[in-house]
Amino acid sequence: MDKNVLIEMRNITKTFPGVVALDHAQLTLRKGEIHALMGENGAGKSTIIKCLTGVYERDSGEVYMEGVEGNIYNHSTLDAQEIGIATVYQEVNLCPNLSVAENLFIGREPKTKLGTVDWKTMNRKAKKIMDDLQIPIDVTKTLENYSLAIQQMIAIARAVDMDCRVLILDEPTSSLDDNEVEKLFKLMTDLKKKGVGILFVTHFLEQVYAVCDRITVMRNGTFVGDYSVQELPRVKLVAAMLGKDFDDLAAIKAEGHSNFSDEVVVKAENLSHKGTIKPFNFEIHKGEVVGITGLLGSGRSEMVRCIYGADKPTGGKLSMHGKELKAKSPIDSIRAGMGYLPDDRKADGCIGELSVRENIILALQARYGVFKAIPLKEQIRIADEYIKMLQIKTASRETPINQLSGGNQQKVILARWLCTHPDFLILDEPTRGIDIGTKTEFQKLVLEFAKQGMSVVFISSEIEEMIRTCTRMCVMRDGQKVGEISSEEGAMTQQAVMGAIAGGEKS
Repeated sequence: MDKNVLIEMRNITKTFPGVVALDHAQLTLRKGEIHALMGENGAGKSTIIKCLTGVYERDSGEVYMEGVEGNIYNHSTLDAQEIGIATVYQEVNLCPNLSVAENLFIGREPKTKLGTVDWKTMNRKAKKIMDDLQIPIDVTKTLENYSLAIQQMIAIARAVDMDCRVLILDEPTSSLDDNEVEKLFKLMTDLKKKGVGILFVTHFLEQVYAVCDRITVMRNGTFVGDYSVQELPRVKLVAAMLGKDFDDLAAIKAEGHSNFSDEVVVKAENLSHKGTIKPFNFEIHKGEVVGITGLLGSGRSEMVRCIYGADKPTGGKLSMHGKELKAKSPIDSIRAGMGYLPDDRKADGCIGELSVRENIILALQARYGVFKAIPLKEQIRIADEYIKMLQIKTASRETPINQLSGGNQQKVILARWLCTHPDFLILDEPTRGIDIGTKTEFQKLVLEFAKQGMSVVFISSEIEEMIRTCTRMCVMRDGQKVGEISSEEGAMTQQAVMGAIAGGEKS
């Protein structure tokens, strides 16, 4: 093994029932480099990481690490931590009911002479860690008091404080705003200077070219290539990930997407939710796609939760098809013809132990009620129809959804709502954490839904993505709707949207 190499994985194979997840895959990570691991959902990125960190046991292959003798077999994440491999996953894996300090030191709490937890020392050390990262929070408060973005930074801080030699970041920026991404990149650069090898999994191409030294591309569980960033321009990277030449996402044209009906499907008048969202007005026409944009924490998700009834409005009026809708719970909204794909698929979308079929028919069954079960034959027909329509990659309709890749889980949740044939569909970050090919599919689907007469609200952190799909955008800031931008006469540009987010006038 080369003296600069920290980790070398050779011919890694891993199978699950009916699926070959890794087929003789390989990965090399060097000292003091930031190495991007790229590929579509289902390419095997998470699987190869889990084989390295002891979450999964590989079927065959070899793993070598500098300073560790022989072929390594990590049987648990603790084994991996003990040899200096720390991982921060896309979906934060901490304990919300414990304090920030407890989460930082869980399993390695400082002790008093009597063997009890030394709370004073632990809280002091935790505060220093957070201060060093310029995250001014109260470390004695429970984790659930903080946003997903802060929780992500805490998870990274925990990994860094464990004196890791290898830091694996699996989609760490998907819930961070620009300032937090900047802080993370600075932290990564500092660690790189100290000789830490960083494996960075992301779907943001800009971030790869901003911070990474090398790129490993995987496709369908196999190794495609290991490249320096300089020798792999973006077009070639996308082609390597997809295995074919790929039209730029910008080529998606929302042809005819402005030809929506005059019919108003949903109208909100001074709708609000105490403590999260100030009174706002909103309306959407039949066949229209409306984007909601703003920085993280601006109130985008809170606005749609208020419309949907996931957070019961505390003021204002909501109408659907001209009739007032008083939704006491989401089931009332579902029965009225609404659908809602939430931003956190793990917490609010998927029921991991249930099959793909069961997850798909969930909302439809809720609409029918517990005393009118959908016959199994009909469930199978519905599941097969949407698996085929959305090209969901699964071994079978009975596969537990937690065995699917993130992008395919997202498609299952989308299928859940499509089979209810909603008039109004809310998509909150439907493409976050999924690959460029699946993003394109989602955008084309949104435009197809609109063409068929469905009204769609589309929320995305990627402004360009919404510009390609939306007829207009509502701009949010600090829990308040501060403006609207229309696509007419080319007014909806990235610069115009960013300007409105930064200091738009009230609308």
